[in-house]
Amino acid sequence: MAELTGKQKRYLRGLGHHLNPVVQVGQRGVHESVIEKVLEELGHHELIKLKVGQDCLETAKEAGETLAEACEASLVQVIGRMVLLYRAREKKPEIKLP
Repeated sequence: MAELTGKQKRYLRGLGHHLNPVVQVGQRGVHESVIEKVLEELGHHELIKLKVGQDCLETAKEAGETLAEACEASLVQVIGRMVLLYRAREKKPEIKLP
């Protein structure tokens, strides 16, 4: 995936502010079933928020980077234990980046 510009990241952060987390990374960390769930959600929503649990061995940044790479998505933001990921749909993308 192409690297997002600062303006695009700002735009996506604004869209993602009011989203609720759709995936939670638990104590097992990033594993196959989490990656599958993230891929499924990215296919539906393009922009998703996920939460990294307190008992997870990885930090939110590490988990976000791993998931972004595994899912060919862009890591938009990491705040505390929340991670925002973006991947445009191949057919009929809803989000138009500036």
